Amino acid sequence: MTTYDGGAGASAAAHQAVIANAIKASGAIVKMEPAEFKRIVEKSEQPLVVTSKSWLFGTKYNYLTNYRGLFFYTSSPELLTLPGKAEIIAADKIWVPG
Repeated sequence: MTTYDGGAGASAAAHQAVIANAIKASGAIVKMEPAEFKRIVEKSEQPLVVTSKSWLFGTKYNYLTNYRGLFFYTSSPELLTLPGKAEIIAADKIWVPG
């Protein structure tokens, strides 16, 4: 009996399935420029912002917030100045599918 090993093609398909399932579980995540992200946070009455810092190819600051049922994400080489009303949660890492 011969079996077929899908190799790289099967691996890529499995990876895409994992990403699709993560998106289904988390809902839509909108990636945007830092200035637009700040506008979204400023519109919120009680904004909650999750932040993390990464060091791949230089320091990068990552931000995630929720507004009207959607999740918004940005990254910036510089710290963003967020409104004082924002509740900030520092995380070790923010993972965004895809």
